[in-house]
Amino acid sequence: MNGKERRAALALFLRTRRERISPELVGLPAGTRRRTPGLRREELALLAGVGATWYTWLEQGRAITVSEQVLESLARVLRLNADERTHLFILARQQLPIDPLPLTQTIDSALQLVLDTMGIYPTWILSSRWDVIAWNQAACRIWGDFSVMAPRERHILWLLFTDPHFRAMAVDWERDAQLFLALFRASTQRYVGEAWLTTLVNDLKRASPAFREWWPRYAIQGVQAEHKHLNHPLVGLLVLQAKTFQIADHPDLQMIVYTPVLGTDTAAKLALLSRPLLTE
Repeated sequence: MNGKERRAALALFLRTRRERISPELVGLPAGTRRRTPGLRREELALLAGVGATWYTWLEQGRAITVSEQVLESLARVLRLNADERTHLFILARQQLPIDPLPLTQTIDSALQLVLDTMGIYPTWILSSRWDVIAWNQAACRIWGDFSVMAPRERHILWLLFTDPHFRAMAVDWERDAQLFLALFRASTQRYVGEAWLTTLVNDLKRASPAFREWWPRYAIQGVQAEHKHLNHPLVGLLVLQAKTFQIADHPDLQMIVYTPVLGTDTAAKLALLSRPLLTE
């Protein structure tokens, strides 16, 4: 579908959805001079908080820019369901909207079993905000017992920039911290302006001089390709590589499995860490 066809489809979609909303449904008088069903364009524009002329152009299929905030407002006034809202975003911006549902905060026992069957390989599950919401014992043996941490402390950036244990284990902490900062910024750029992100950034600025210095640089990186080098206090150097998997029935979650890099003795060290006597 080329740009002209997409705009024409958007215009038709908006008009059909506008015509199915009765004035009474949104608290407007029905009147007696309505020549078409549903809301008038100027009424919809007023309810959505946009200019009547601008909305008319949009419904006429003109090549104009429409923001995510305006689309959300239109979706609300037009009372679009989830599928219709997605269709609106694809036609208007050629992208999927942010999932409006609450973030997944817990996992079920079946998924926890998957984590546990990873054995000696450290594995955790992150929300789209980078909160660690689930983990296996191998991850605890590397990074600490997540079960005793407060929810705020189980955020990857918070751990990286404020936890002495995380910092002490990194072979090159500055490199790792700047890499993860760039990854975080790339993966959360659609949430700019949301309260949770603003609060996190402000709290980290107060807690970490390094974060306060590096955040304004606006570094962006989309893929974590580098190996992770850690100096574990019990077994020494670990060289790991991360593999990320999206959870199909919870698309806002990612499972990250850290496996040993071939040619190193990391596998043997992870096995050694799994022995109870070593950590008692």
